Amino acid sequence: MEKKYPVVTVIGGGTGLSTILRGLKKYPLKLNAIVTVSDDGGSSGRLSKDLDVLPPGDVRNCLVALADEEALMTRLFQYRFTNGDLKGHSFGNIFLVAMSSILGDFLLGIKEASKVLAIKGQVFPSTLCKVKLKAVFDNGVEIIGETAISSYKEGRIRRLSLVSSSPIITATPEAIEALKNSDLLIIGPGSLFTSILPNLLIEEIKNTIKKLKIPKIYICNVMTQPYETIGFSASSHLSVIVEHLGFVPVDYVIVNTKVPRKELLNKYRSSGANIVEVDLDNFKKFNVEVLTGNFISETNLVRHDADKVAEFILNNFIK
Repeated sequence: MEKKYPVVTVIGGGTGLSTILRGLKKYPLKLNAIVTVSDDGGSSGRLSKDLDVLPPGDVRNCLVALADEEALMTRLFQYRFTNGDLKGHSFGNIFLVAMSSILGDFLLGIKEASKVLAIKGQVFPSTLCKVKLKAVFDNGVEIIGETAISSYKEGRIRRLSLVSSSPIITATPEAIEALKNSDLLIIGPGSLFTSILPNLLIEEIKNTIKKLKIPKIYICNVMTQPYETIGFSASSHLSVIVEHLGFVPVDYVIVNTKVPRKELLNKYRSSGANIVEVDLDNFKKFNVEVLTGNFISETNLVRHDADKVAEFILNNFIK
């Protein structure tokens, strides 16, 4: 009889999601990643625009995170061309687009790429509809497109929404099935407005999460982001999610309380970022349990430490 492993589903995008997956894959778990597909910058954005396909970058990062990091194919998927017409493109992005084109389906392309990389887990785009982000700022300006939103300096985002040529933005059925069969749900970490919310704004995903009777965790970011979340405290991050969804989608919030070393913190401050303020009292209104600790890895960047976070989650939520 096949042993049944706990099913853990993680929602997000960017480096935050891949970091968490990299830590969790070392444990006996059945992992699912639900990934945003609204990226319009870099290699992903170029391929999406030129070939009219879904942006593959965040999906590629998750596939690589769940693969054997030492394998040659994993390194190949992360290889980025440095000159010629392909300059800036990731081989993995091109591979995913080509495989999807051959099979006539983006999800099938992901499944076949998963086999090539022999990943531990499954990766699903949150939707197969072509979507763009639309932000309304506090000065009344409306901007469409993730890259343009992230680089706008003149105001604060007040409302985020999804726009699409599709009459209804439907969730990927496999993503919904993964949520329903989960024993634990993790949201984040990642860019609040461009990695986390784009998934949660899809009605089917939002409604499914609301009905789940399992432990649900939000991993708050360690650092703020220039322009997007300047001055945000830990509770501010959750507050934005609650305002957009209309309910509190989690039971627990993981907050880092370790302050990075001074020279590293100064480096971030010079670029307009700062450490996320830990304001534990402000979480009381959300009726969530806040779990604190040292969860960061300090190299030349301040990010979550994959192993610290994974170990904490396993010790506290997996039986």
